[in-house]
Amino acid sequence: MPEVESARSVIERAALGRPITEVDDTDTYVCRPHRPGDIRAALVGRELTAVHRRGKSMWCDTSGEAGPVLGFHLGMSGKIVVASPAGDEIDGGDYWEGRRAPGDYRWSRFALTFADGGRLLLVDPRRLGRVRLDPPVEALGPDAADIDEPTFLRAVTGGTAPIKAHLMDQHLIAGIGNLLADEILWQAKINPGRRELTRPLAKRLYAATQQAVADALRDGGVHTLTIVEHRRPGGRCPRDGAPMTRGTVGGRTTWWCSTDQRR
Repeated sequence: MPEVESARSVIERAALGRPITEVDDTDTYVCRPHRPGDIRAALVGRELTAVHRRGKSMWCDTSGEAGPVLGFHLGMSGKIVVASPAGDEIDGGDYWEGRRAPGDYRWSRFALTFADGGRLLLVDPRRLGRVRLDPPVEALGPDAADIDEPTFLRAVTGGTAPIKAHLMDQHLIAGIGNLLADEILWQAKINPGRRELTRPLAKRLYAATQQAVADALRDGGVHTLTIVEHRRPGGRCPRDGAPMTRGTVGGRTTWWCSTDQRR
């Protein structure tokens, strides 16, 4: 979610109010279920007028009568790049070690060209992103950065799934991915596989969520969070030095402290 917010900020700063003259929507996987040319036909001649984010989803309003909504999902490796006609650019999205060299568009999966020759691109080496018209954003839960405590407590105390699965269910709470969930649970000292929470534990989890989200937004992404560099074989808990434990919870690779996150 913090990475998507950085991409949203790039679009807001550099791509709004610019007439669209061309669209590359030829990647049928990233642009599914649309056929090549469908998004182009809907957008050429329009402008992006506003950009929004909830959780890990982002969407843009467009100009004109009944202008369609353009939705973006960055997946696990997507970046939004806005390049000027002269080649200057800004980007926002997933952190790549070593960064991306300016002008490197070999992994471009979707692009808008503006009337002045500038472009907006989705650059995504793992091809896990998504671009679509009129995305179903109404199905998303409240944003993790804004959710209030009563709504959060209802989300994490219902059902029988592991608590990590509740945190990552985008219909309940939008914006918490795998790394962020591990950080939240580590901060709260709660085992990710636990299935029931007392009210005091649920309140502690809410406080940890607010702290971890704020930290990631402030510092530039989930890769900056405390636990991330210790999620590896031989990793040690930065709080007490105990070995980190690896397992699969809710279908995702998960790491936790073997001492203070025991069941």
